[in-house]
Amino acid sequence: MGQPFATLSASLALSGLLVFSAIAEPNRVRFPDSETIDALTHYSTVTRGDVTEYMYTSREALDALQAGKELPDGTQVILQDWREGSVYRLFVMEKGEGFGADYDERSRTDDWQFQWFWPDGSINMDENTERCRSCHMSRQDRQYMFTYSDAWQFGK
Repeated sequence: MGQPFATLSASLALSGLLVFSAIAEPNRVRFPDSETIDALTHYSTVTRGDVTEYMYTSREALDALQAGKELPDGTQVILQDWREGSVYRLFVMEKGEGFGADYDERSRTDDWQFQWFWPDGSINMDENTERCRSCHMSRQDRQYMFTYSDAWQFGK
């Protein structure tokens, strides 16, 4: 098949390695301990098969969203992933002043950053946070939230 085919195969293999090697990176997202979660408002529950996801954020964030305002810096939106009767992992999106500057414009979600944690507070390095940003970019008109409608309707 010759050199061009070998070069193409090597390029595709390298591309595959790059895609599959992207994992979580340490960033500015803070782990929400149980005291933090207890102070937040549970605004939605999503069930996917054997997985139940509880969604939390602050009352301040819900009030801002329902008033049509931007969510304030410091807001955390937390997905608590429950399996077999206990917390399996937590997904946290956090907004902070200047957080967006940590990424190039093509992968920026305003000032939001994303992180997966294990219940002990350690970062779940098996998760691809670049993929999280990429997916949440599609929700720019909803403050980067997939549960925007649930939060907007909560308590109404």
